[in-house]
Amino acid sequence: MTSVIFMGTPQFSAPILSSLIDNGYDVLAVVTQPDRRVGRKHVLTASPVKQVAVAHDIEVLQPEKISGSSEMARAIELAPDLIVTAAFGQFLPTKLLKAAKVAAVNVHASLLPKYRGGAPVHYAIMNGDSETGVSIMFMEKKMDAGAVLAQRAIPITDQDDVGTMFAKLSDLGRDLLLETLPKLLAGELTPVPQDESQVSFSPTIKPEEERVDINLSARMIDCKVRALRPFPTAHIYLNGVRTKLWHVTVLDQKTDLQPGTVVSRDKHHLAIATGEQGVLSLDELQPAGKPKLSITDYLNGTTDALTVGEQVAE
Repeated sequence: MTSVIFMGTPQFSAPILSSLIDNGYDVLAVVTQPDRRVGRKHVLTASPVKQVAVAHDIEVLQPEKISGSSEMARAIELAPDLIVTAAFGQFLPTKLLKAAKVAAVNVHASLLPKYRGGAPVHYAIMNGDSETGVSIMFMEKKMDAGAVLAQRAIPITDQDDVGTMFAKLSDLGRDLLLETLPKLLAGELTPVPQDESQVSFSPTIKPEEERVDINLSARMIDCKVRALRPFPTAHIYLNGVRTKLWHVTVLDQKTDLQPGTVVSRDKHHLAIATGEQGVLSLDELQPAGKPKLSITDYLNGTTDALTVGEQVAE
């Protein structure tokens, strides 16, 4: 039986771990981020990966930082055939990678060498890409730079957001890993080095990047809203109030009004001008300190005029 140490944290990783267990791999231990406090009540919560491990009585290691930790020493001591990572969220020291008797491999949610880094799904949607995918690659000390063992692409639809794509890519990564590992163990794969001239990066989204530039085209604003939904969420300032954008619709019309200006409104509809003469319908909003609101509920509850021709968004 092939032994594995699995390293991952979010929901994306959990089905991949479950599939290794269900398909007869001997998961010696799981390495995941420490429990975090989540929600308004700050409840201490285990990662999705830890929850899978606990349900199967698998040893769990939770270093705040893996390098030089006692948890890393334990993983090296276990001497697995494979180390498999999927969205673990930390760099792995070379000493740990070399502890795998056969290989250390990563399930990465992009078509490498495009979008190395921690937010590949966010950037693929934000940039308006028509597809993304999963790469199974050897791990090395340099971030997401190892030779690729297998890749598979999947379309990004106009309805997809980070939440839906994470779910699709998790399933895709699970299936591709299960196809790839037996071939790797049998020596049947030829790793393909990444083309360094084609490398792009997807660093973690910074808070200041969550603000929408109203001068972008309506399509690119829609892409950004979906790229940051359900986390960390895009926002604009609407009549001076920081307002999250949950759902918007690109309208098939043009306007000469300045970006941020109300193009049309009624009791159930609010559309504003964007860059490139575009028009965007605001469908679901969340003003600071309030719950999500449909545009109907928002308009019913606001005292702001929001009249046609008034510049309200920035």
